[in-house]
Amino acid sequence: MANKDKYSSSDNHSLSLAVETERGKGILHELTGVILKHGGDVTAVAILDSGRKVETVSFEISELEDHDGLLEDLSRLSTVKRVIENRALKAVFGKRIIVMGGGAQVAQVAAGAVAEADRHNLRGERISVDTIPLVGEATIAEAVRASSRLPRVRAIVLAGALMGGEIETAVREVRDRGLLVVSLNMAGSAPKAADLVVTDALQAGVMAVMAVSDHAQFDVARLKRRSF
Repeated sequence: MANKDKYSSSDNHSLSLAVETERGKGILHELTGVILKHGGDVTAVAILDSGRKVETVSFEISELEDHDGLLEDLSRLSTVKRVIENRALKAVFGKRIIVMGGGAQVAQVAAGAVAEADRHNLRGERISVDTIPLVGEATIAEAVRASSRLPRVRAIVLAGALMGGEIETAVREVRDRGLLVVSLNMAGSAPKAADLVVTDALQAGVMAVMAVSDHAQFDVARLKRRSF
């Protein structure tokens, strides 16, 4: 059964769906086949496993040619329990900033980022801030690399007192993939690889939000210096 509610997209060519299905092999293939049949391009997909016999597959779809036909055909599948149309995650949570590193520094950066994000979000933008206190070169480097695989992430902030080695390598890798990296001014080689180095933790959070905002008149690429 398809559920078209108040979150239905006003753009008939894009869609966000949550499909409740039975668990089993080949179900994702079956669902994407129906989406392709109706001209849709899957731009994001996530499988939410509740541990029950029913799981939820979330799709972000663009270039859709037949909105109503897609909902009807998905609902007819024997494995599908319910099809729910939602607002896209980008519209709900917007761009995403992740602050990682030492607990005290993370808290200070997050305070600045949340305060600045609140200012932009009150004007209709959507910027969310995530935090994860981490310790250890390998652990932080892994988190930096993984951040480029997460949906909606536009920037990360390195908040710590000492980062280098493998973390520096990871920073260069994610920057090559288009991710903005802001770093506190700290010991170690990681700041040298970042797009922006900021001494004050609160200001680092503020500047990270300004850098990804569509409304702020702030472009990191136009800065004459990158350390503040």
